Amino acid sequence: MMKLLKYPFLILWRIWFYVLMAGTIIPLSPAFLILTSSDRYYHQFFWLARNIWANVILYGMGFYPRIRREQKIEKGKSYVLVANHTSMTDIMLMLRASRNPFVFVGKKELAKIPIFGFFYKRVCITVDRNSIKSRTEVYEGAKKRLEEGLSICIFPEGGVPEDDVFLDEFKDGAFRLAIACQIPLVPMTFADNKKRFPYVFFKGSPGIMRAKIHPFIETNGLTVADRGQVKARVREVIYKQLCDYEKGKHTS
Repeated sequence: MMKLLKYPFLILWRIWFYVLMAGTIIPLSPAFLILTSSDRYYHQFFWLARNIWANVILYGMGFYPRIRREQKIEKGKSYVLVANHTSMTDIMLMLRASRNPFVFVGKKELAKIPIFGFFYKRVCITVDRNSIKSRTEVYEGAKKRLEEGLSICIFPEGGVPEDDVFLDEFKDGAFRLAIACQIPLVPMTFADNKKRFPYVFFKGSPGIMRAKIHPFIETNGLTVADRGQVKARVREVIYKQLCDYEKGKHTS
């Protein structure tokens, strides 16, 4: 009986998520339109997205980010940020995790979301994973943004895996890019997003969202032939941390 009673609240709570998304983007639209009109305004756009949009959605949903940093991201330095991907809230938590401006690489389908999609395609690097040409263009676009002093965020699983998949296999893109540009990889583990706001509709709850930023993995001196080894190393770091969280070894 109690299980049935919670469904109406979950439905309203889920709807509230989209209300918050639209309710922040619409008032900010004039500023977003100006700040997405040129790459030179990206830092200001990022500040608004990180400090207003992401905060309103996370705290408005009852989520409380707890970010543990084993190594600090240096101001003005470029990185490739990678994390496990389990929820739409990964975007907001990633924004909270890095003060350094970065650009998301994400699937082009998100550009179809009303309002959000309009700005998403203006500031993110979109990819059609079924197109070799698209993947090549993404690689060139990401290199350009790195040369401008920004960082790049890629979820290496290539999308949100099925609910029963603990951690999917990683694609090569993030690791190939980091090695080509000789910049550090920043592995992150998002412990609670899958539990807090999964894609399964009748699941989720407010609460703490833990993120752990692991020690960076340097790529200086590596070649593209090393990408498999680096990819396996990053995946092992994230996998082990997820296992530790599951076992209750880490509470913060």
